[in-house]
Amino acid sequence: MSSVIDGKPLDGGEEYLSRNPARLDDVVAAVRLAGAEALRQAAESGRRAQREWAAVPAPVRGRAVAALGRLVEANAETLARLVTREIGKPLAEARGEVQEIVDTCDFFLGEGRRLYGQTVPSEMPDKQLFTFRVPVGVAAVITAGNFPVAVPAWYLVPALLCGNAVVWKPAEYASASALALAELAWRAGLPTGVLNLVAASGQSTFDGLGAALAAGLVDKVGFTGSSAVGTRIGELCGRYLQSPCLELGGKNPMVITPDAELDLAVEGALFSGFGTAGQRCTSLGTVIVHEDVHDEFLSRFDAAVRSAAVGDPTGDVLYGPMLDAKFASSYEDVLGWVGDHHTVLGSTGTGRITTGNPRNGFTGDGGLYYHPVVLDGVRPDDRIFTEETFGPIVGVTTYRTLDGAIELANAPGYGLSSSIYTTDPASAFRFRQGVGAGMVSVNNSTSGAEAHLPFGGNGRSGNGSRQSGMWVLDQFTRWQAMNWDFSGRLQKAQLDVATVEPDLGYRLSTED
Repeated sequence: MSSVIDGKPLDGGEEYLSRNPARLDDVVAAVRLAGAEALRQAAESGRRAQREWAAVPAPVRGRAVAALGRLVEANAETLARLVTREIGKPLAEARGEVQEIVDTCDFFLGEGRRLYGQTVPSEMPDKQLFTFRVPVGVAAVITAGNFPVAVPAWYLVPALLCGNAVVWKPAEYASASALALAELAWRAGLPTGVLNLVAASGQSTFDGLGAALAAGLVDKVGFTGSSAVGTRIGELCGRYLQSPCLELGGKNPMVITPDAELDLAVEGALFSGFGTAGQRCTSLGTVIVHEDVHDEFLSRFDAAVRSAAVGDPTGDVLYGPMLDAKFASSYEDVLGWVGDHHTVLGSTGTGRITTGNPRNGFTGDGGLYYHPVVLDGVRPDDRIFTEETFGPIVGVTTYRTLDGAIELANAPGYGLSSSIYTTDPASAFRFRQGVGAGMVSVNNSTSGAEAHLPFGGNGRSGNGSRQSGMWVLDQFTRWQAMNWDFSGRLQKAQLDVATVEPDLGYRLSTED
């Protein structure tokens, strides 16, 4: 596999092997990583193709989106199995991810007929005001690999529908899945150059993006990844007066009130914390449980985690391996944050699951598999509390008052997702009002998105931009205002405006 620009693969480049993390001897794709120049070339190609694509009526562009949805549907099982093979996501989750693409395409098909502007009354006679959505131009989209096809679709589908060209740089370790999605998009009827695929390392991507921005070839940047890299992307875009769409990390809290249904809360915490091996931006970070139910919740949660199936992602498991060796390495660093004041629960060991460090019921065969960890006694000044861990570890702490729980929920400074388990509507609404997260769940997981709701975070989790639903249209269009004066004379706003003359001194008679 290599970069594809103007419909043609690029030759040369350093080889990168995308491996199956469940069986490391299984090479899923041999990828040729291009240099920084490739991204600039892809942006040039997009610039050439974009104007013609924007001239295609939006409802017709919507038909291309619809065709992509139908192609994904027809290839759903093959695509899902490729995702599972390449990143180790359980097959059930991979199937759901592929369905998310279909849902996104179905939603934005209709938006092709609803890229609404407005007619606005003028303050002067014989004059009409209008607003229009216009495409931004060329969008550079850089995505992580934990959702290798769904999250890219959140960018690609609305960007293309709005009349933009897209340069897509996927994660190297999810290259085969990315190429499969790109192939389906190209066959949905996109003209050559409207979607270009660039395979490159992180540093080459950053350097190439800087060159493309300096040359005026990129009009919008979309980035999904870590908060640290997102900060660098934001700084780079700021030099060119651009506001990127940043979807970054999370340290997502789950508050459990004393009146919560504990079995439901345990089920939500299990999926939130350990689905995709805790490698979601919306993964549960810390359970903030009321002190009156702490012991009972912890006992049930520990039992649920210990009995959960971990292993071969093609089977019925809670989670499979880490996405890639680099994430396994960084997760081992996280395990070094565990202190003497913590109580470690959840499994028969910690670290990588091996014959010498086994887990009961494990179904894997080698691979980058790690024990789940429930860490009780987490304190607000622990790194495990303040930092995103991106692995199968969930912290637990306690609170006394709801205000205290909200303070703990906001303390790490992230603001992506959050959850509260309660049977009291007042607690739910007070939590929603006080938490800084962009997304709030009541009696549900911190993970899970629907195609017609805004997705995104605040603080360290993003810059307030939103993906999904009609809200993402503001990322890939610009508002243009037009006034049309048909009076036959020059009318000057604020100057040639008719006025009314009220008698503001009038007062009703108290005698009447």
